[in-house]
Amino acid sequence: MGQVFGNMKDKYILCVIFSIIIFFYACNNSENKENRTVFRYNESAGITSLDPAFAKDQANIWACNQLYNGLVQIDSQLRIRPCLAKSWTISEDGKTYTFYLRDDVYFHNTDFFTFPESKRKMLASDVVYSFKRIVDKKVASPGTWIFNMVDTNDQGEYAFFDLNDTTFVLRLTESFPPLLGLLSMQYCSVVPYEVVEKYQKDFRKYPVGTGPFMFKTWKEGLKLVMLKNPNYFEYEGNNRLPYLDAISVSFIIDKQSVFMEFVKGNLDFMSGLDASYKDELLTKDGRLNPVYNKHMYMLTMPYLNTEYLGFLMDKNQENAKNNPLLIKEIRQALNYGFDRKKMLRFLRSNIGKPGCYGMIPYDLPPFDTNNTYGYVYNPEKARALMAAAGYPNGIGLPIITISVSESYMDIVQYMAYELEQIGFKIKISKLQSGTQRQMIAKSELPFFRGSWIADYPDAENYMSLFYSKNFCPQGPNYTHYINPQFDKWYEQSQRTINDSVRMDLYRKMDKLVMEDAPVIVLYYDQVLRFVRNEVENMENNAMNLLVLKRVKKKN
Repeated sequence: MGQVFGNMKDKYILCVIFSIIIFFYACNNSENKENRTVFRYNESAGITSLDPAFAKDQANIWACNQLYNGLVQIDSQLRIRPCLAKSWTISEDGKTYTFYLRDDVYFHNTDFFTFPESKRKMLASDVVYSFKRIVDKKVASPGTWIFNMVDTNDQGEYAFFDLNDTTFVLRLTESFPPLLGLLSMQYCSVVPYEVVEKYQKDFRKYPVGTGPFMFKTWKEGLKLVMLKNPNYFEYEGNNRLPYLDAISVSFIIDKQSVFMEFVKGNLDFMSGLDASYKDELLTKDGRLNPVYNKHMYMLTMPYLNTEYLGFLMDKNQENAKNNPLLIKEIRQALNYGFDRKKMLRFLRSNIGKPGCYGMIPYDLPPFDTNNTYGYVYNPEKARALMAAAGYPNGIGLPIITISVSESYMDIVQYMAYELEQIGFKIKISKLQSGTQRQMIAKSELPFFRGSWIADYPDAENYMSLFYSKNFCPQGPNYTHYINPQFDKWYEQSQRTINDSVRMDLYRKMDKLVMEDAPVIVLYYDQVLRFVRNEVENMENNAMNLLVLKRVKKKN
């Protein structure tokens, strides 16, 4: 019995000790959970892929920007900065780029890797693989176009080379000065070939990159969770980035519900503005309603996004002979026929700048408010142009139909009212946004609403919309605009590496487009970010790119 009793006593003591350990572990674990900083935001549009080869829209781009890195990155001032490449050189003819890579970058830890500690170093061969994957027809990435200027051999192989583990070379057919900005796009993220080859198309939901955050879980349409990458290579002073422990993304579709969740503190960040809560959140002059100052702050700056209406300029389109929109004077009259400043004041609380200065957006060189080739409200001049086109006071002018999605109905209705005051007859055709995009791509809409958000911070990106060799669906020339002089200047701008010469060519092209009027520029957009007061170091940039690696959050 003595021995048995002794065993029971020992077991009792062990149980007590074990209980105490469990208690303290639970407390510490609870405390750790409380100390974890989780940044929460919502994606109403949903995320369709976590594969950077398909980072086409903002929702996918924002998520991919947390998971991956490219050779270069842009800072908040849109300057090109090193990332996976610590430096680079460009040949005198502007055709050969040599990138020297960091040797301390590892892909996210994953059970897939069999290397020590599940760590696998990023190499120049991974850059070659990642770039070749973008142009692989079997992958069918929408980013294939970004390497159109890369040289190819007789077998069609692209000029991507790894000279050694830390040296990558890219060769172009002609110089292309915006290339570094283009390489900052998420399409150009570097991925590990082993993981992509294993998962193939399913890589979209099993992503592995080198970014500040790594994939944890994704329940499509419900929640996406990304965790801090403990081996991330970037530092801020002596502090390894990122500061946040995790990112949680929800997918609430209704914008009013998103606003309510943000106000209640269930979301840390909200981007953009919706009509359902605009008047509640902002004052009439576009400032944050003081009622909310205790809970949030607003960040704003110019956004590289030009909102416009486009005319289909194809003279072979159906009913071309009876289409007044193919007459330049009519397109110019429509440009002069409404007040952009009043439109922004009443419909957008002065968020954005009136589109009176050309297609190149506000704050992107060579944008200049002193230029005189844009359009301002001038009903007298509009009437004179209508008369010159053979339609005095609109007499004999057919009904003009504008195709638009639901979210832009208020702007087009405002325009229609003002244009009708000078003799135009306007009909509004409301389409689902997806249907509208498809019809624009198929050149089925004579007059349509469009917008162009910069893919990279260079005005060439906007001028490419009017280059005759960029006809959609292969390129972004949705208006089918053709002007030999424009094409000559555009091609010349791609060959020169002199920035001042390029800026002058961009101005000439922009002025010519405004004269020919294949578009009506409505306004230049503005980035609006609403952030809870607990969040610090939230970056803002004119590309509206979500950068969270330096963000901190108070508990």
